[in-house]
Amino acid sequence: QGHTNVISCLCVSEDRRWVATGDRGPDALIIVWDSYSGIPVRTIFESHPEDGVGAIAISRDAKYLATISAGAVQRVCVWKWTLATEKPLCSTDLKPEFGYQDYVIFNPQNPHEFVSNSKTQVIFYTWVIRASTQDKCPASLLSLQTFKSVVGCFSQSVFHFNNSQALTGTSAGKLVVWDAVGPHSPSKKPWARLHSMKAVKVVPVQEESITVLVAFESCVVTGDVKGRVKFYTGELKFLTCYRHSKVGPIRSISFSPAAPANRSDSSNSVFLTLNRNFILSTSDATVFHVATEKTNFEKLLEEAKGAVNAIACHPRQALLAVGSRCGLLKVWDYQQNKYLISRIFVGTGIQCLSYDPEGYLLAAGFTDGSVYILDAISLLSSCKEFKFSRGPVTHMSFSHDSEYLATADEEYVVTVYKRVLQTGSRCWQHLAGLQSHYKPIRSLLFGVHLDSNKPRLLSLGEDRQLVEYDLNRSSKGCLVVLNRTRIEQFAVPLCLAWYPQLSTESFILTANNCYKMKLYNTTTKICRKTLLGPTYGSPLEKIQILPATNTADPRIRHLVYITKDKVGLQILPIDGNPHKSSAFICHPGGVSDLASSYDGRYIFTAGGGDCTVMKWEVNLNALDAAASLGGEDLIPFYNQLDGGREGEFFRELEDYFYYAQLQSQGIDTMETRQVSTHIPLEEIPSVMRAMGVYPSEKKIEDMINEVKFSKYADTGEQVTQISLGDFLKLYINHRPAFGLSIKKIQQAFQVLGYDNENGDKVIDRGDLLLLLQCRGERMTEDELARCLTTLLGKHPEGGGSELDIYDSSGAAALSEEEIPEEITAEIFVADILGLPIAG
Repeated sequence: QGHTNVISCLCVSEDRRWVATGDRGPDALIIVWDSYSGIPVRTIFESHPEDGVGAIAISRDAKYLATISAGAVQRVCVWKWTLATEKPLCSTDLKPEFGYQDYVIFNPQNPHEFVSNSKTQVIFYTWVIRASTQDKCPASLLSLQTFKSVVGCFSQSVFHFNNSQALTGTSAGKLVVWDAVGPHSPSKKPWARLHSMKAVKVVPVQEESITVLVAFESCVVTGDVKGRVKFYTGELKFLTCYRHSKVGPIRSISFSPAAPANRSDSSNSVFLTLNRNFILSTSDATVFHVATEKTNFEKLLEEAKGAVNAIACHPRQALLAVGSRCGLLKVWDYQQNKYLISRIFVGTGIQCLSYDPEGYLLAAGFTDGSVYILDAISLLSSCKEFKFSRGPVTHMSFSHDSEYLATADEEYVVTVYKRVLQTGSRCWQHLAGLQSHYKPIRSLLFGVHLDSNKPRLLSLGEDRQLVEYDLNRSSKGCLVVLNRTRIEQFAVPLCLAWYPQLSTESFILTANNCYKMKLYNTTTKICRKTLLGPTYGSPLEKIQILPATNTADPRIRHLVYITKDKVGLQILPIDGNPHKSSAFICHPGGVSDLASSYDGRYIFTAGGGDCTVMKWEVNLNALDAAASLGGEDLIPFYNQLDGGREGEFFRELEDYFYYAQLQSQGIDTMETRQVSTHIPLEEIPSVMRAMGVYPSEKKIEDMINEVKFSKYADTGEQVTQISLGDFLKLYINHRPAFGLSIKKIQQAFQVLGYDNENGDKVIDRGDLLLLLQCRGERMTEDELARCLTTLLGKHPEGGGSELDIYDSSGAAALSEEEIPEEITAEIFVADILGLPIAG
């Protein structure tokens, strides 16, 4: 695992051996990598703990690093990275008036000197290690009066190879020359020369903005926004220019270590520099190799210029299709890491991709709503493109028999295409579309009817609706809904998958924004199980079942998932054991898509805005080992309780569990007690609430049904009681993943309340009581009175458990007396509910 945030800057040593990278954000790191092995050899923690690293440079001898922080008040540090210390050799803070310094470079002749620049200011540095406190030599600010002409914004600075001057390129196509001016006799102070650096002249070398500036051997080299590379002498006299019509704005230039062997006239250093081949990269994600002898521009690499949001793996071959917002579609052989073919779609961007199950076709959905069905090998269109979606296409899926293609778009519309026989050949035609959701569609999935082997289509939306479509009854222009099921009460479902057949019953698997995974019966759509999912900072965004890799036992299955910035694996069956899952940061800026290879050996993730696709090798043995180390049976669940198996919390749970046994047999009974390790299912809500979990009536129904029908598919019998071990699992899986929070109640008050004279969000007492009786899971007047008197400590029996003898007379007067007329979220939580909830 490398950086936990997006890499913000990097530099490379002179010999190309060491690469140093920095990032911005929490827990920012500086990492030095061995480019030969790809292994990090040094990590510096908390280098710039406020905001991370904004710029970095490495000295020519590769011993030192210079870094500039990314904060509002920037700190400049020098590190000897081979030392086993987290402290820099020296550091200094910069004044905000110097602007945001975003570029830094060492003096090649002297590692104790370096220069940095912002858009408006250039700063020169000298660093020394002294026993006493170093004298501070403030830099002077540049102003409009410093130059007699418009110079534009500074881009990059370099030290001149004559070791007395420095140069800075500007957006106006000029080079600012810096030199030490005034009387500066040899001084004991090492910073005396750089402190007297002034702009001595401004040389207009071109009209276009200079983006890259390099002082290489005996030449000054510039790259600009027009893609041109120009060479100048040390006196800034023009030598030559390399250009190509397909080269965009230049971002970097790298020269070969030595001139070609067949070149002569080695005595002329300028000639040698001019004849060095070089590599340049551009801002439109293209890399060129320039052979100076023939002025030949060879394109080495062309990648996506826009966000990469779509990837898909071939179902039978080691092929990966990658689509980007710039319209570039590329196919790679991921076994050989070799680019095969590409196609550019002009004027639109690719949003999603899907291969058909046979691997003959590749469907692409675009940001303009169009859908292309392509030949999977040649990427040529197999039919005319369709444009029935009114917004960007977000999801697409083929049926198992390749007879149907379904798409979903940002306008919440599901569109179905069907393959038909026309004039003796198979072709695709638009069948029908339907706006079946009123919030974004999160998943679109084809399945198979077990009794008929015909395709079935489901869509899942943030409106909490799981919609199944009747493809048999659908006709041209009419997409028929078979059934519509609300699968969540409060949480928002985020993804959907067909759960593998690991038991007699067939399930659909979903994951929601509360870190819960749920299993629904494929026929009845009834929730059969709620389970704690992976909790790695953000909910699961997409899930896929990996192909079976264990031929000896096909029931051993795994699930792959992505969160906001991580990719992970989960051992099936899911049971709430946290040790059965693992995750790694893959794209700190956000993951946009997920795909798995046909054999389950590799996983691919797309990073959206970072324009990258990462290939991950699946190591199931490591995951199995981690699960084994976490313990077996109930041990992983005990460890999720405060204090574990021997803690006070578990002892309290045992007490409530056995008290529930007494209550089920009657508190005042004189008959012989039946000692048992189980309690009736009817006691589950009471014990849950006693342990600090407050489920709704719908969730209580789900809990009881989960246990009641847990063995029904196998035995045909209902379960009527639950053991302590099973209750512990039920508690772990159903309780809120991160405990209770006042934020949800505050959000409710924001929606339902109004601003009082003090500016607080409040709800009128009468309105609150009315809402409790008329909205959501409605309470009767008697239930409301009973709850309020119990919560306020006014229960006639002192809050006992036998509530059926309760008399509700006087409850209205009590509510007016004990409950204020205006209620805030804090009063509701602390004074009425009596919950010890932290904000």
